[in-house]
Amino acid sequence: MKSDALINKLSEIHPKGFDLSLDRISDLLEKLGRPQDKLPPVIHVAGTNGKGSTLAFTRAILEAQGYKVHVHTSPHLVNWHERYRLAGTLVSDDVLADAIQRVADANDNKPITVFELLSAVMFVLFSEHEADFALVEVGLGGRFDATNVIPKPLVCAIAPVALDHQAYLGDTIEKIAFEKAGIIKHKVPVAVGCQQDEARKTIEEVARKNGSSIVIAGQDFDAYRDATGFVYQDEDGLLDLPLPKLSGEHQLDNAALAMAAIRLAQIKISPEAFAEGMLNVTWPGRLEKLPVGKISEMLSPDADIWIDGGHNPSAGEAISSELQRQNAGTQRKTLMICGMINTKEPFGYFKPFEKLDAEVFAIPVAMSEAGIPPEELAKVAKSAGLKTQSFASLEDAIMEASQYLKETPDMRVLFCGSLYMVGEVLDLNETPPQ
Repeated sequence: MKSDALINKLSEIHPKGFDLSLDRISDLLEKLGRPQDKLPPVIHVAGTNGKGSTLAFTRAILEAQGYKVHVHTSPHLVNWHERYRLAGTLVSDDVLADAIQRVADANDNKPITVFELLSAVMFVLFSEHEADFALVEVGLGGRFDATNVIPKPLVCAIAPVALDHQAYLGDTIEKIAFEKAGIIKHKVPVAVGCQQDEARKTIEEVARKNGSSIVIAGQDFDAYRDATGFVYQDEDGLLDLPLPKLSGEHQLDNAALAMAAIRLAQIKISPEAFAEGMLNVTWPGRLEKLPVGKISEMLSPDADIWIDGGHNPSAGEAISSELQRQNAGTQRKTLMICGMINTKEPFGYFKPFEKLDAEVFAIPVAMSEAGIPPEELAKVAKSAGLKTQSFASLEDAIMEASQYLKETPDMRVLFCGSLYMVGEVLDLNETPPQ
């Protein structure tokens, strides 16, 4: 693909990490004619856990109503194209390659990060293709994230805030929440997902200083299961909805945040479209069944195989809680084939799984130079109370897992710990996101 070659070339010239500042991206966008001023109405989403799922629900609901929607997410799992969805369809290689080349030419090799370049590509693409709305996911933090040059979003949403990326965002919930709340603009309304008290208070204060109206989960809107599905409730009343297609109790909260943001923005949506959105939502790599493919053939055609890219303690708790709910009091074994990168806190991620009959196969993260060595990751998992083994590759772990399944056919297999690793799984399985 032309776009892959261009991005690989840019990655050789420019750093891959984060250098939080808006100066470089602002200067580049000036040279490109300020495309950030020419977008459809924007829904801007930040948070530590759940922001991608919130965007997925928002997209599904809006499209169910018949709206055309651009979507920007990061990172991708298998292909760079996944980051850019134009009016419902992933960008074509020719269109993406052309935008990348124009952005690179405008930058003229000046110092900048790859994420900033790719954010500029998003602004160019979204400004040049028609849609009713643009959904934009923050990359890291919010206040100095490269997406935070949008002058006046239609609405902002802040998903749950937790400790993550402390080296960039601060070492307390309050500091991290302040960075996330940096996407709130003057008098732009903001919907806030379930938060720890410290995060909620910080976000409320930033909203107050900006004169922004605010709705908060648990205070102004809520979601809960009932006998047939779940109920969403806010000051406008109740919506009886089917359970979301995405697995996990935490997805009810993400769905509620999406609905709160849509209603706060006063976008017209019928009850039928809200329901259809719950049934049609997709968000690859987030506690979903692995599609049938090469890996399921390697393990067992009947194996119960899941993937999830969550990578911090809050994600570990959410995944573990959902698997315990699925077990319904039984002691069903879970085999975790896990790879993580060294910017995460693996002990806190693993600890919740001690409640399950879980074993960890630690593997390298082939798609990242920052992967934790399998032997080291296995030691951390063991210290968290889990039985562990380490393997030199994903394929080696799958081979051993296939032997486990012969002895315990009802065992659940969970590929987890990193979106990079989940991307490798989907690539090997030959089922990239569409």
